[in-house]
Amino acid sequence: MSQLDSTEHPLTGRSSSSDDQVFLIDAVSDVDVHAADDWIDRHHGNGRPESVVMTGKALDELTERAGGADPLITPIRVSWTKAPRKGFGLRLGRARRGESRIIEGEPASLSALRERFEATAGRSLSSYIARQASLTLDKAEREVIGSEYKVPRFVVEEMTERSQFRADLAELAASVDTPVSAVNARVHEILDEMVATENKGAVELWGQLGAFFSRAYRVEVDTEKLAELRDLDKSFPLVFLPNHRSYLDPLVLRPALLEQGFPLNHVMGGINVGFWPIGPLAKRSGVVLIQRKFSDAVYKWTLRQYMSFLLSKKFNLEWYIEGGRSRTGKLRPPRFGLLTYLFDALENSTAADAYLVPTSITYDRLHEVGEMAKESHGATKQAEGIRMAIGYVRAQGQLRGTVYLRFGTPMSARQFLDEYDDKRVAVQRAALAVSHAINESTPVTPAALVAMAMLGIEDRALNKREMWSIIEPLASYIQQRGLPTAGGVDLTDIDVMTAAVRAQVAAGVVRRFDDGPEPLFLLAQDKHLVASFFRNNAIHFFVMRAIGELVVLRTEDCPTGEVAADDLWKSALELRDMLKFEFFFGEKREFGERLEAEVDLIDPHWRTGLDRPGYALKSLQSQPFHLAHRVLQPIFEAYQVVADQLLTLTPGAKFDKVSFLDDCLGVAQSRRLRQQLEHSEAISNELFDTALQLADNRGLLSTEDDDIASRRQEFAADIAAWGRVSRRIRTMVHVALDSVDGADAPDRPDNASGGHR
Repeated sequence: MSQLDSTEHPLTGRSSSSDDQVFLIDAVSDVDVHAADDWIDRHHGNGRPESVVMTGKALDELTERAGGADPLITPIRVSWTKAPRKGFGLRLGRARRGESRIIEGEPASLSALRERFEATAGRSLSSYIARQASLTLDKAEREVIGSEYKVPRFVVEEMTERSQFRADLAELAASVDTPVSAVNARVHEILDEMVATENKGAVELWGQLGAFFSRAYRVEVDTEKLAELRDLDKSFPLVFLPNHRSYLDPLVLRPALLEQGFPLNHVMGGINVGFWPIGPLAKRSGVVLIQRKFSDAVYKWTLRQYMSFLLSKKFNLEWYIEGGRSRTGKLRPPRFGLLTYLFDALENSTAADAYLVPTSITYDRLHEVGEMAKESHGATKQAEGIRMAIGYVRAQGQLRGTVYLRFGTPMSARQFLDEYDDKRVAVQRAALAVSHAINESTPVTPAALVAMAMLGIEDRALNKREMWSIIEPLASYIQQRGLPTAGGVDLTDIDVMTAAVRAQVAAGVVRRFDDGPEPLFLLAQDKHLVASFFRNNAIHFFVMRAIGELVVLRTEDCPTGEVAADDLWKSALELRDMLKFEFFFGEKREFGERLEAEVDLIDPHWRTGLDRPGYALKSLQSQPFHLAHRVLQPIFEAYQVVADQLLTLTPGAKFDKVSFLDDCLGVAQSRRLRQQLEHSEAISNELFDTALQLADNRGLLSTEDDDIASRRQEFAADIAAWGRVSRRIRTMVHVALDSVDGADAPDRPDNASGGHR
């Protein structure tokens, strides 16, 4: 094809000839260079312009020999489409190539580039030209291949060559009393380890890996909420803050967001997953590898600088606000570290704001739960590594389940900073608000409801009528409160719950016994912590009801029989304080409003009936379901073990947490064997640990106080008192089960016919 010697460029409008035009080839291989040269030959014929491969040396030579000339520099890149896949399988290695096309970036004259470079006070013109060429090519390429590949290039160079960066670095060096050269070397070392160095091939391969790892799940996404977030993403960086249930979480979330048109998140991940080959691949596809614990001032400063850079460039972030996977299924207390760095970075970036996105990830089945249950019983956690990863991949092929992605209302980080003068308070308020929103967005799954029903009766087996007599009123309560349900299913539909029971039987969590006169269902041996994990995914919706039951029933212990509302409130606050390391409670006012609403559901006339002897007991007995023994009694039993063990410690002796927890585990197992514990899930190092947090909060681990023995006795007595109340409710439930009339109960969950009441 012939080409005129002089043309007007469509983007710049500048007239240029082959003599003053240079094509800058961004290539990763000789194949790319040959493809680009062939394209130039075909489109420019005999008047072929000069082409230069984008390397530092070539660019140095170009800028040096230009002299007074002012060539128009046009960057080009070979973009390869993915080859169509045949069948399914994981292919480790370079992503397969399909067809290629030339991407042409916006051109600029050498003089314009030199002028912009000098304004940045940078150190290398050739490096600056290379970065600008890559950026304009990235922008042009995304229009062809999609925003999935919106990734930053030359991050370290862009950050460290700015004059402001160098000034801040000198200030940092002075503050740590270290030469600038040494601090600079340390900063570059940290950035080399930390900065995500994405490329298209790694992103595609990570996508294949994610699909293979999570192949056992169907992903259900709240697309309506994501549509709202997509509009917000046009103006502000988003910070996705999910709960953490599984190693699969980032592999499930990423493709769901990409499919909905979101750019690639920068995932702030722990260096513990940096093992080969996962670590290098993850880093090249958007994962920022951060050390788990660090107190180094230089490291902290570097992390703030990097986050500030990402916010200024409007890149979306993602990290898991609990800091690690939940071993119990409950949302763990939020970690404030990364959120603090984010707020610091926001103040020092050019971003107007960043929006925090509460993100709920819920599984109805999960491979890891069994291993985490073993850890709660004292087993050593398996170290991350290639052997663990291979075993994990194999296990996924044995599951079939659904994962639900839900998103809360986004929250302005800037608003928290403006509302609170103390930044630490702003961070804490933001973290707790996000945690509350995650809980409120988490749907109740049929699996959680089955687990809750089975855990309330422990070793007792249930027939079909008894099981439905527990599940149906719980499902009606969920419907009455308008709680979110997985997939929007109707949990009062017996077909839905029948399928859920069958799934738990197939998973080995529930055992079905068919050798008697009728089918019976009971929790399988040693599966109590597994069942509690799935119940705990939704337990936050039921805590206030359980507290309400306990508070109402405890009025029966009042010697005069006359109870005032203040007495109920005092008891409620006592429970709130005792359980503050297990659940997220709002401010006292919000807590009181929620508690009153729950007690109103139990009995709307409770305010006028409390002074009547026996009223509270009769009111509770008339309820179609009870929650305290299902939700709180296992916690009281575990806490009692810890409180009793504290009484055995010699005053003045040094507290050894590891040996103490080992002793608690042995005591709990012994008590369960002797039926002194009614819940096997109380045998849990996770619950013992939160009990110790409570004891430490009350100063009961200190050995210097003269009254520590008496305060430990008081602590044990308080827990025992609430344990007795919860056991009374459990007894009440078992008595009711013995009188279940099956005349109008459905003839399931073991077959596919019959109605429900």
